[in-house]
Amino acid sequence: MSDQKNEKILTARGVVTEALPSTLFRVMMEDEKEILAYLSGKMRMNRIKVLIGDQVEVVLDPYGGKGRIVKRL
Repeated sequence: MSDQKNEKILTARGVVTEALPSTLFRVMMEDEKEILAYLSGKMRMNRIKVLIGDQVEVVLDPYGGKGRIVKRL
């Protein structure tokens, strides 16, 4: 069982450039890299809307997969 306290969580900021089906978003990161990101469970539960042009904070997957949007700035 892995202990999450020992793992380093990588977060980055970006701007939503495109909204895709099933709460997926295309996010342009600050380092000019574009990634796919999905809404976190807390944002879905609290029904926080994310629109094109919003600045968001994304937790990056350490394996290079999709990011998880955790905060709308």
